[in-house]
Amino acid sequence: MAKWIKTKFPGIRYREHDTRKHGIKKDQYFTIRYKLAGKDREEGLGWASEGMTGAKAYSHLTELKENQKVGEGPQTLAEKRALEQDRREMETQGEAKAKRESITFGKFVTDTYLPQSKRDKKPTSYTTEEILYRIYLAPTLADLPFSKITAFHLERIKKNMKDLNRSDRTIQYVLQTIRHIFYKARKLYKGESPTKDIKWPKLDNAKMGFLSVTQAEELLDALAMRSRTLHDISLLSLHVGLRFGEIAALTWSCVNWTEGSLAILNGKTGSRTAFLTKKAMDMLRNRTQGQTNDLIFLKQPGKGPMVQVSKAFSDTVEKLGFNRGVTDRKLKITFHSLRHTFATHLYDSTQDIYLTQKSLGHTTSTMTQRYAKMTDKRLKEGVAALEKTLAGKSTEQEEQTEQESQVVNK
Repeated sequence: MAKWIKTKFPGIRYREHDTRKHGIKKDQYFTIRYKLAGKDREEGLGWASEGMTGAKAYSHLTELKENQKVGEGPQTLAEKRALEQDRREMETQGEAKAKRESITFGKFVTDTYLPQSKRDKKPTSYTTEEILYRIYLAPTLADLPFSKITAFHLERIKKNMKDLNRSDRTIQYVLQTIRHIFYKARKLYKGESPTKDIKWPKLDNAKMGFLSVTQAEELLDALAMRSRTLHDISLLSLHVGLRFGEIAALTWSCVNWTEGSLAILNGKTGSRTAFLTKKAMDMLRNRTQGQTNDLIFLKQPGKGPMVQVSKAFSDTVEKLGFNRGVTDRKLKITFHSLRHTFATHLYDSTQDIYLTQKSLGHTTSTMTQRYAKMTDKRLKEGVAALEKTLAGKSTEQEEQTEQESQVVNK
């Protein structure tokens, strides 16, 4: 055991290393000795080869004793070292935070967001986001760190797009992209997206176009000549009000032959039961039934699930002339118009908004009212009723005037 050697500084001593030299002398290890709460304590400071001296050791001891006297600051070397470690960690964290927050919007998008989008999203989605960033976002946001981006910058982007006559839908898509980028960058920036502080364009996506009963039958007949599957999914949308995605996900296990219904699982607004018309039931019975978990409708036999409506549908609609002269996209006949046709005729025949809502699988009646528009027939009936009422009042007024005139003449 090495011998402890006192120094000229009270409370400071050292021991020498057995072999290691520091200069011409043996290396020395310094400690401080003091009392704390009535108990003797000794703590090591370090070697002379690490820069420790008796004077430095005494300076540390003096500081600790002063702290003990006033009751402030670290009162042991262990406490002092712990505080110093915390300070260094906080400093390191602060530097790392500052470095993260200095990353610009453009660097994050090009280095992280777009590469991830390319890996995870459809090619068309990635291409759209890349174009939107390059044309509309980069000129204003590329050189700004996230913490410096405000609603003012987003309003400038909106104005620039308006000046270029871009549609409200495109502007909304750009804002959605910004919001998603901020979400993905939440490890860099802890604040909220500035998209919450601006006014978003309001879109009117209500589909107003629907088919008459005669047109619907004409369309089904024409589709049957093109594709049996296209005819069958169209009939199912017309007769049951299903969305394309709901139809594409149907398996044979969804069919309840006894009840004449379909189980719509994981639909846009959750799961529900949809009841079949006789034509829809007969159509399903005429299809080759597969195993329980087999899809009812496939893109082509052995070709996998349907991902979108065949172009043959729009071609057939055009050939029948249903969109001839129609310029407003809300009035154009699309596959979704079949669901709208179902809702319109269902509401027109029942005048029951709740029944229509439940049949469509809407969670509130607000959305249902967009589909269950009153047909021209009902509007004409309303005008006719009003006309009759007004005509009656006009006759009463004429009779009253005539009576008053006769009284005056007498």
